[in-house]
Amino acid sequence: MAIGKFITYLRVSTAKQGASGLGLEAQRDSVMRFLNGGAWTLVKEFVEVETGKGSNAMEKRPQLRAALALAKKEGATLLIAKLDRLARNVHFISGLMESGVEFKAADMPEANKVMLHMHAVMSEWERDQISARTKAALAAAKARGVKLGTAGRENLAPVKAEQKAKADEFANKLTGVITGMKARGLTQRAMVEELNAIGVRTSRGGEWSLIQLQRVMARLV
Repeated sequence: MAIGKFITYLRVSTAKQGASGLGLEAQRDSVMRFLNGGAWTLVKEFVEVETGKGSNAMEKRPQLRAALALAKKEGATLLIAKLDRLARNVHFISGLMESGVEFKAADMPEANKVMLHMHAVMSEWERDQISARTKAALAAAKARGVKLGTAGRENLAPVKAEQKAKADEFANKLTGVITGMKARGLTQRAMVEELNAIGVRTSRGGEWSLIQLQRVMARLV
C-alpha cells in the first residue's frame, strides 16, 4: 500500500506503439498493483518513446528528465513502470541516484536504490566477464598447453584450476553483498530470496538455490 505523491514513467519502443497504447495498459496495471490502494496522489504520467541505440543514456530520454524535474519540484516519488533491462545499466541507475529523487520500480517492488545499483554492477560485471572469456578463451587455453578439441588427463588439471579461479573471483564480487545481508540478520534462505528478487544471478546466469549460496559463502570463509 503506497502513500504520498507519485509521478509515473512509462516507456514504449516505437511511436506507433505509443499512439496505439500497446504495452501502456499493461504498464499502468503494473503501476496500480504497486500502489495497491492507500493515500497516494498521481501527479502526472510521462511516456517515453525509446529511440533505440543509445536510449539507455539519460540524455536520450527527455521525458525521464522532465519527470525527474517535476518529481524534485513536487517532492514526489518517481515510479518507473517497467525498469527490466534498464536495471542492468550502471550508468542509468547511477543517473537516477544522482538526481536526488526518490524512485521505485513497479516491476521490482522489493528493490531499493542500493539493491538496484548492486544489481546493475553485478550485471555489468557478468557481461564483461562473458565478453572477456569469449575473446581470450582460445589463446589462454593454448598458453596453458591445453589441446583444443580433445579431452584427457593432460587437460583436466588446467581446466579445474581455471574453474576454481573463476568461482573464487565470482564469490569475491559478492563479498560486500553477503556481508551486508548478514549484518541485517538475514537467514540463508532469506538471502536466496533477496538475491533472486533483485535479479542478481549465479555465475551461470541462473536463479539462486540454498546450496549455491552455501558454496559461495564457503569460498569466503
